[in-house]
Amino acid sequence: MQTLRRLTPRRSRQFRYFTESSRIPWFVNQEAPVPKPQVSGSAPPIPSDAPEPVRELYAKLAPLPHLDTSFLTVERPKLPSPGPPLPYRLPQGRRRRGGTNPGESLYDMPYGLWNWVVIAQVKEGTENRGAIESVTNFLQLLEVKPPLPIPPNLKGRMLNEWAMIDAGDFAVHVLSRAVRERYFLNADKPYHH
Repeated sequence: MQTLRRLTPRRSRQFRYFTESSRIPWFVNQEAPVPKPQVSGSAPPIPSDAPEPVRELYAKLAPLPHLDTSFLTVERPKLPSPGPPLPYRLPQGRRRRGGTNPGESLYDMPYGLWNWVVIAQVKEGTENRGAIESVTNFLQLLEVKPPLPIPPNLKGRMLNEWAMIDAGDFAVHVLSRAVRERYFLNADKPYHH
């Protein structure tokens, strides 16, 4: 046993938890933490022709702690510019499939599905999915006259960084910064509807 003690090296003073110069443990970073940039708390103004339910929703969303109010916007949806028409092709075969002349349809709406779009970005530094779930739960519990036609369960259909709520006449997008920069930053790109 004594030979085993002699063979094991004794701990030197350099491997102590506290250094001699200070009483701070060795594993604590002595550098000052870099402050995160603060976002401005001012929300952009709501358009004057927005309907009352959208105004009320905007007023209730603005004080939420999970939302970055500088990116809380209400606007009319931007429709995509129509692309070039498909070349005309006659239907082929016995079942007459593959033609490119769709004819006329009631589903070709030139104005889109919604009259208004509300875009709410969660704050950077929060867990995206948890913050988005919190905002969507708040929207479900919101009491507005007339009540918003919000579906009861959104968890199964929600992605990690984006939740879209169809509220009848308008849509509410609750999303992270990465999704906003990818899909909603460029004015030429359409809103997905």
